[in-house]
Amino acid sequence: MLNNKTENKKIGAAMVMGGGIGGMQAALDLAESGIKVYLVDNKPAIGGVMAQLDKTFPTNDCAMCTMAPRLVEIGRHKDIEVITLADIERIRGNAGNFEVELRKRPRYVDEEKCTGCGTCVTNCPVHNIIYITPEKEKIDISVKDMEIMDNIIKDFENSEKSLVPILQRANDTYNYLPEPVLKYIADKLNMPLSLVCRIATFYNAFSLEPRGKHIITICLGTACHVKGAERIAETFEGELMIKRGKTTKDMLFTLEAVRCIGCCGLAPVLKVGEEIHGQMTKNKVSELLNFYQSA
Repeated sequence: MLNNKTENKKIGAAMVMGGGIGGMQAALDLAESGIKVYLVDNKPAIGGVMAQLDKTFPTNDCAMCTMAPRLVEIGRHKDIEVITLADIERIRGNAGNFEVELRKRPRYVDEEKCTGCGTCVTNCPVHNIIYITPEKEKIDISVKDMEIMDNIIKDFENSEKSLVPILQRANDTYNYLPEPVLKYIADKLNMPLSLVCRIATFYNAFSLEPRGKHIITICLGTACHVKGAERIAETFEGELMIKRGKTTKDMLFTLEAVRCIGCCGLAPVLKVGEEIHGQMTKNKVSELLNFYQSA
């Protein structure tokens, strides 16, 4: 609490609420004028959101190039006291003589001994609580699927680094990632199911829903769009009677769209599985579907 019991006497100190780039500059200007400054922010550190910017107008300087000198000056200035993780509870008083009550939240580290190594973040029990599994759940997976996954996992190191290639092989095997398979992978690699699911849902190449035997991926990038890719996609939707992102009832085809396949010279282009089909037209759609239906 910053307090002064003298009612009429003006206090030679100021409080700046908010440690963004504006608050930092205001604190420096006040301190250079000989005023004691309390720079208060409710975040763990000052700086605000400016550090997230790449370039700043009008000089196109990087954000840290603008912030870093101010951060150094504030840290060294004898008349600036930084108070972080603080919330304002109450302000009372008159102009020139305010009393401000702050509630400072704990940091749980000794700030004088902190070197910024980050070990506390790595070992924080609150941060890692989502990885705690109270007890093992029985995995409802068939013997055949268990054998398939054992053979896949055996080809890789039994570590977290092997998770993505294992998921890729499983996705190629089943055309999607069944729930029992994800649980079995998590159990065999001795890692939290939440982490496995996080990776499985991050990449567009993985799917948690069953997909067809043949996955049709239509490119809608600029080169393909100019040459009629949208009309070709609509033709596929009409022939298969499904929308993009859906699978036919017979589980034979899944229709997807992407922004680029990397074959602009063959535009309009699409893939069926890993096979490239370039210079497509609406008239070729039925022929292509008949070929894969009989394959």
